[in-house]
Amino acid sequence: MSNLCIIPARGGSKRIPRKNIKDFLGKPIIAYSIETALQSGLFDEVMVSTDDEEIAEVAKDFGAKVPFNRSKKNSDDFATLSDVVEEVKAEYEERKINFEYICLILPTAPLIEQNTLKEAYKLLKETAKDSIRPIVAFSYPIQRALRMNENHDIEMINPENRRKRSQDFEKAYYDAGQFYFMKYSTGLEGVHNIGYEIKESQSQDIDTLEDWHMAELKYKFNHGLL
Repeated sequence: MSNLCIIPARGGSKRIPRKNIKDFLGKPIIAYSIETALQSGLFDEVMVSTDDEEIAEVAKDFGAKVPFNRSKKNSDDFATLSDVVEEVKAEYEERKINFEYICLILPTAPLIEQNTLKEAYKLLKETAKDSIRPIVAFSYPIQRALRMNENHDIEMINPENRRKRSQDFEKAYYDAGQFYFMKYSTGLEGVHNIGYEIKESQSQDIDTLEDWHMAELKYKFNHGLL
């Protein structure tokens, strides 16, 4: 099997400026994604897709390749991860290079673990589905979610669930937003997709400084540093 790892890291992050190379417990946060990918031994090539020269240099310092720059079209706020994957595929195909699987790892995924990547990849191959992603179970039944109006009045979104027991609800999950392992042929456009469950302590969405500090705490907890 020949596998490509893509780490998408544009330079225009707004909520946390320069987020993709901001220091996270002693090194740029993108370094964790790069190092985990390289150390997993799953990939023939680990590359960073970026429009930013500083990010490119940091990526190379930690062992990733930056064989070409991301286009302006796919560097704005409206470009999707699928757009990035397809652009990278096209660039490699121009060079007559093809792969069987792609793993897109987010640059702000310091909690990613080698074993998770390996086990998800194994499951993807065994099931022959189009893609796999890590998912996390909601800690509270979403069927009991509330809504609140401008006057702070609250009500249940599904009032028929008011008297149901928690254990009677179907388990619900959310996308951990950490990585997407996929067949090269389908990219992120495949329709037969599966999940690989991970713990809440192994995942953290990072959009605010509060999120950032929570990710640092989880990293320390996971590595016995607390």
